[in-house]
Amino acid sequence: QAQLVEFGGTLVQPGGSLRLSCAASGFTFSNYAMRWYRQAPGKERELVAAIAIFGGDTNYADSVKGRFTISRDNAKNTVYLQMSSLKPEDTAVYYCNAQLGQSKYWGQGTQVTVSA
Repeated sequence: QAQLVEFGGTLVQPGGSLRLSCAASGFTFSNYAMRWYRQAPGKERELVAAIAIFGGDTNYADSVKGRFTISRDNAKNTVYLQMSSLKPEDTAVYYCNAQLGQSKYWGQGTQVTVSA
């Protein structure tokens, strides 16, 4: 059974850094493009970052460019989101997503709260 499990969400002060991890199992991770989404209270889920299957092609939302970095380790079936210079508006539940054609999987989400 395919599964994505996110780790690393916590309370962090503005300007701080945090790394999220997403561990995959039950499917061939290296065949899937991976994405991080986030959803803040009262807002729609938005795409934050994406990475291609071999990690050479990445894309970011304008709001996080230069602050967030997505990476993957296909040997460990894990995708990461390194976040720095965090702002209160980065507060959200962060979700990991795997997609290959019409095949799509989601994690349960991890809460990131940026507050003093």
